[in-house]
Amino acid sequence: MRRLRVATCQINTVLGDIDGNVAKIFDVLEDLESQEVDVALFPELTVCGYPPEDLVLKPGFVEDCQEAVARVAARTGSTAVVIGTVDGDRDLFNQAVLCRDGRVELTYNKRLLPNYSVFDERRYFTSGTEPLELVEISGVKIGIAICEDIWSPTGPLLELASGGAEVVMVPNGSPYHAGKSVDREVLISSRSADNSCALVYVNQVGGQDELLFDGGSVIFDHEGRLLARSPQFEEHIMVVDLDIKPTYRKRRLDPRGQLLPTLALPVRELNEPALVDQPGIAGTVAALLHPLAEQWKALVIGTRDYVIKNGFSEVGVALSGGIDSSIVVALAAEALGADKVHAVLMPSRYSSAHSLSDAIQLCETLGVDYRTIAIEPAHQAFIDMLNPSFEGREEDTTEENLQSRIRGVLMMALSNKLGWMILTTGNKSEVSVGYSTLYGDTAGGFAVVKDVWKTDLYELCRWRNETAGKEIIPNHVITKPPSAELRPDQRDDQSLPPYPVLDAILRGYV
Repeated sequence: MRRLRVATCQINTVLGDIDGNVAKIFDVLEDLESQEVDVALFPELTVCGYPPEDLVLKPGFVEDCQEAVARVAARTGSTAVVIGTVDGDRDLFNQAVLCRDGRVELTYNKRLLPNYSVFDERRYFTSGTEPLELVEISGVKIGIAICEDIWSPTGPLLELASGGAEVVMVPNGSPYHAGKSVDREVLISSRSADNSCALVYVNQVGGQDELLFDGGSVIFDHEGRLLARSPQFEEHIMVVDLDIKPTYRKRRLDPRGQLLPTLALPVRELNEPALVDQPGIAGTVAALLHPLAEQWKALVIGTRDYVIKNGFSEVGVALSGGIDSSIVVALAAEALGADKVHAVLMPSRYSSAHSLSDAIQLCETLGVDYRTIAIEPAHQAFIDMLNPSFEGREEDTTEENLQSRIRGVLMMALSNKLGWMILTTGNKSEVSVGYSTLYGDTAGGFAVVKDVWKTDLYELCRWRNETAGKEIIPNHVITKPPSAELRPDQRDDQSLPPYPVLDAILRGYV
């Protein structure tokens, strides 16, 4: 029996921070070599971060990526390292390289370039067309494919397996959406079983601008069985021994393997196989998160990385005492630490006493700094200034929006003076129907819950309190009727259908 010791290196890269990303690779390389790892796999476009988009149009950026690969290659020894980079001159490629013993041994250019949803890789990259090649390490034939390349049943993975690959290393930058981990694993299991080939699948982790990557790296054997899984939303290094069994007869007899000629691919042999005379390192399968825990962790990590990767350390939130702003404060406190979060209470003539008390209770429970800036003086001054122009007209949403815009001005002033990033609090239900104020509650740097339906916010708040065993978000915030409190006795359902009805309609449209 042959054995291959692999390591999945699920790291949080920073877009454009080439030196920082290389340092992350170096941080784990010595430990991998001490564990006698045969081959270690890092995420897609490791050295530059994903997705680089227009940065790749800068020749100096591509040159820096190429220089970084040379540095990583020079640092390698007995452990082969597969990293992602940008390469090319006139044509640019999303590339993976295998480095070992101080040099680059194998390169692979991504063939299937996604150009849908959040992806626009055809704008930047050219599909690889070079002949495929395998590398043999410890007697095991290894190929490389990148992310989208394994989503097609007739893509490069089929050609690699038909050509003799026994293990395929798959670096990925697969963005998160709720429940995606399950769909992803079903596909990977199918591909490994269909091609009688073990798949080592490493996904990026962390937030990058508008995208979030959940990690959840996995290893499947040649029969489609899950051997190991990294935790979601955490940097994680996983070392596993793969026992390689002959599969050529199964491939030859399986009708699914007849789509391409079974021509052997060129193989570059790097060393002789070692004798296997002791038990190997078994993989650990980390449990998938509960759907609500998954969403909560996604929001925490997305907020943390957006703030920190954009050079901020502290945030401000306009806290009304409603559910939207309350959950944003709770998420920010977990993401950054309570001492980095500043809540601003801005009561108007229509603010209820319980909204203020709920807001204060939340801040004191979390240990978050808060201050009160009443907007009534500014509100009255604006009304007086506008009265000559508004004379003879009834009050309407104009006066309501005025209050929100005063709050937006105050938050941006605090941001400018104190260096906070302002977190906005609009949810997906409100954003979808425009139930917000331009230049008011939409003013800020990052919209934390813009992708969360209003009804899901209630579920998340209840879940957070249950898991904490106490009221993190005051129970009154969860049970009271939602209101913008911009006119007397206002409720959201006076302008919108009740949120369970509205969300059902919006989900249907989406």
